[in-house]
Amino acid sequence: MSTTQTSRPTRGEDPGDRGAFAWLRALGPRGRRAFAGAFGGYALDSYDFFTLPLSMVAIAAYFGLSSGETGMLTTVTLVVSAVGGVLAGVLADRIGRVRALVVTVVTYAVFTLLCGFAPNYETLLVFRALQGLGFGGEWAVGAILVAEYASARHRGRTLGAVQSAWAAGWALAVIVYTLVFHFLDEATAWRVMFWTGALPALFVLYLRRSVKDAPGAAEARREAGAERGSLTAIFRPGLRRTTLFAVLLSTGVQGGYYTLATWVPAYLKSERGLSVVGTGGYLVLLISGAFIGYLTGGYLTDRLGRKRNIAVFAVLSAICVVAYTGIPAGADGLVLVLGFPLGFCMSAIFSGFGSFLAELYPTALRGTGQGLTYNTGRAVGAVFPALVGFLADSWGVGGALVFGAVGYGIAVLALLGVPETRGRELL
Repeated sequence: MSTTQTSRPTRGEDPGDRGAFAWLRALGPRGRRAFAGAFGGYALDSYDFFTLPLSMVAIAAYFGLSSGETGMLTTVTLVVSAVGGVLAGVLADRIGRVRALVVTVVTYAVFTLLCGFAPNYETLLVFRALQGLGFGGEWAVGAILVAEYASARHRGRTLGAVQSAWAAGWALAVIVYTLVFHFLDEATAWRVMFWTGALPALFVLYLRRSVKDAPGAAEARREAGAERGSLTAIFRPGLRRTTLFAVLLSTGVQGGYYTLATWVPAYLKSERGLSVVGTGGYLVLLISGAFIGYLTGGYLTDRLGRKRNIAVFAVLSAICVVAYTGIPAGADGLVLVLGFPLGFCMSAIFSGFGSFLAELYPTALRGTGQGLTYNTGRAVGAVFPALVGFLADSWGVGGALVFGAVGYGIAVLALLGVPETRGRELL
């Protein structure tokens, strides 16, 4: 079987298939269950990730950590997530999308729970790293599952809606954080936050009972034989250039994003002096912007194309980062106002990723290609939060956050090496 992208001309669409939720109707009953499975899994993945950034100040105080040591907790999660993402992608191609999705959800839920029992910093670092194994794989597997049900016409919007689950999980984490840290002392509250992260394990029951792989894609994988899930195949001529530039693209976008996701809560609390409730209030607009950004970006990636959507929001995200961190002391109202466009832009750029990366690879290598490119980019991009942590002691968190803008510049350059895929059908 050739390792080049296999695609077919866009199928004819039903002229009556219009409206805001045409993408959801077009999935069909089995596709909608797959969507619910991917959306729920990603929302809970997000929830488990944000238990750490929201608790970072309390954890640092409890264990007496420097900013650099605190930043390493996020960095090790993201680095190990690269391994988990690659493994999950290979599994998705070899054992199926849903089975691999179950494995990732159970993994991140169990190790998030164990983080709450960590007796020291070193143990917490190990548990957080192992949590990254599941965290790294869930998005890629869930996105592919839904992409193979979605039509070319609606794939950007459909995957953008899946991506919006990240904002939903983030919002849930902020709500729980606000309540837990309001009623409990910080030394106990951060542990409780991690313990609530075990809840996603219950979601596995739904996945096992109701969600199935797309029949056509499953058949194509069976016919692929030994090449299915091959890491070497995505580096052969015809795919090598695409793979390398897709890794660079993922590195830039995620370097910028995780810098902000990791350090903005600490920035608001330590440099802006906001209370727990105040920080939660400021994050409401940031997360609201993120949710709307995911949906808007999904629509635009179908209208403008995958590459143009990413380029536009990479530039806008860089501008927002510089503006957000350059707000003078005392202008907290401006921090509030700029939180919405910051969340909007840094999230809209992700909306096209699920469809774009899935469309770059043939069915038998789709999980492997998407898992490796997205998560290797995440691991290399993880250097950015650690760098901010080490620089924060001398530059301040706000000043160091500007490095997030560098990541978005890298993403724009990487677009020069990948093809446009709008309109491709997936087998």
